[in-house]
Amino acid sequence: MRFIVAGKNIDLTPGLQEAIDTKLKKLEKYFNSDTEAQVTLSVEKGRQKIEVTIPVKGRIIRAEEVSEDMYTSIDLVQETIERQLKKYKNKLIDSAQSAASFSKEYTDEPYEEEESIQIVKTKRFAVKPMDAEEACLQMEMLGHNFYVFRDADTDQVNVVYKRKNGTYGLIEPEF
Repeated sequence: MRFIVAGKNIDLTPGLQEAIDTKLKKLEKYFNSDTEAQVTLSVEKGRQKIEVTIPVKGRIIRAEEVSEDMYTSIDLVQETIERQLKKYKNKLIDSAQSAASFSKEYTDEPYEEEESIQIVKTKRFAVKPMDAEEACLQMEMLGHNFYVFRDADTDQVNVVYKRKNGTYGLIEPEF
């Protein structure tokens, strides 16, 4: 497994590189040697963030952790990825394409049954036409972190959402 490490607003010290190598090398038992992982370390307003993205055929395994200490964030992201791999193992290796990215030891070991997803509440509401800015205002007034609306110009159902850094995102359908 290869790690491509980049830093934003942070110097990649030998100590950080060693911590990444030590902790993330534990993930090697799950992947083939030619699997590549993108690791991005960043510091924003005192928050130490690490993002790890591992593309495997047909899927992306991604984890992001933030703490006040980068070494803690590295520990947390490694644990998060391992939890994801254990939880979704059967889905990840069901497709023959995806299975090629994982090590034989990982695919051969028995997997835990995953918890079934349960929808416990259903809401129905009128989706009225508006622009994205108005949808953001509606979302804020409701105190939600996303809002579904019909775009007044395209008549398509879109979603606006609040990002972790306080900005907004827009999801538009693609055909």
